[in-house]
Amino acid sequence: MKLTIIGAGLAGSEAALQAANAGIEVNLYEMRPDYTTGAHKTSKPAELVCSNSLGAFDETIASGLLKAELKILNSQLIKTAFEYKVPAGAALAVDREGFSQKIQDLLLSNPKINFIREKITEIPKNDVVIVASGPLTAKELTDDILKLTGENQLKFFDAIAPIVEKSSINFDIAFFQNRYGKGTDDYINCPMNSNQYEKFYNILVNAPKIELKDFEKKFFESCLPIEVLASRGKDTLRFGPMKPVGLIDCRTNEENYAVVQLRQDDKAGDLYNLVGFQTNLKWGAQKELIRSIPGLENANIVRYGVMHANKFINSPKILHSTLNMKKSPNIFFAGQITGTEGYTEAIATGLLAGINAVKFIKNEPLLELPETTMLGALTHYISFEGQEHFQPVNSNWGIIDKNGIDRKILKNKKLKTEFMSKRAIENISKLFSD
Repeated sequence: MKLTIIGAGLAGSEAALQAANAGIEVNLYEMRPDYTTGAHKTSKPAELVCSNSLGAFDETIASGLLKAELKILNSQLIKTAFEYKVPAGAALAVDREGFSQKIQDLLLSNPKINFIREKITEIPKNDVVIVASGPLTAKELTDDILKLTGENQLKFFDAIAPIVEKSSINFDIAFFQNRYGKGTDDYINCPMNSNQYEKFYNILVNAPKIELKDFEKKFFESCLPIEVLASRGKDTLRFGPMKPVGLIDCRTNEENYAVVQLRQDDKAGDLYNLVGFQTNLKWGAQKELIRSIPGLENANIVRYGVMHANKFINSPKILHSTLNMKKSPNIFFAGQITGTEGYTEAIATGLLAGINAVKFIKNEPLLELPETTMLGALTHYISFEGQEHFQPVNSNWGIIDKNGIDRKILKNKKLKTEFMSKRAIENISKLFSD
């Protein structure tokens, strides 16, 4: 029996490689390039649409633990991400072009994968299917998902940060440094004094924005447009993406009033994205705002920030923690459409859906990960029916099962995260070795 996968994003690509490597024939469908979205720029699979960072890789940080679990579970995309890693301090940032090209090569060279460039408008209900169409699912497929699930589709908007050329940055002002001096100096920092910040803030809060309709004004809290953050208070940015803490300019030995950080976006180091600067401002306003930042007065902007609609299903009513449907167990969902937010999370749910689709085809018990692991906690969270107002979630320590942890450890944040990380890795390792 063949496995049908709809969508060749991060989740779909990982699922396809997992299934194919387990000996299952896969039909992998991708509608691009004939049909595009408002955010994708290429026709390649596993395109990193927003940032090029997959988050931290330190195992004592929630996102880092998830990556460690995926390594143990033999994730092909996480392996490739480390192969195409670019300097980004304690974060796993990648050369997005090289990364996507390698994933495309892996898919096309695998004899078990039939990569089909075709738009799917209806889920084949009698097949074993993984729906990994992402947060930008086409309208026709969205309508079919609505019919299948019987649920109203929830929506929120995501935002993309601008990218500038490194050669246009003024390094008489900007400087390389990583926060708190950890690791190598991978980030470019543009410092501001209070007057410069005041000017920047006034431009930002008065800048013209692309008008959104009422149903579009629902944002995911961990990926808010910079103008939305600014609207919450004058100093909100200084305690968020523009916080100066841990960034002492070695030339002056001073901590600045605010700092804009830029992270490498390509392997060659020619392009840098503005960290935390996802935005819905009109392009002319973005140009004025960016060039008001000290060091970016003559910045060559190669990509402006844009907004795009994201969609996710009401997973607590629809999915088991094994990522297949309660009403139609032969149909699995993976990626951001499930309500897991983030690149690593998309890869993780794609991996689990791929593993379980194979098990379903082979008539084997599905893999249900314990809530003491980060991936298990994520899948249990999105499938927990007790939630009244389900919202997207990314990896975080709050969702992990803390039963059995000594109260003294729970009171110490460092010991608690170290304990949970070690326990999760042990649990995943045991399952994988079995």
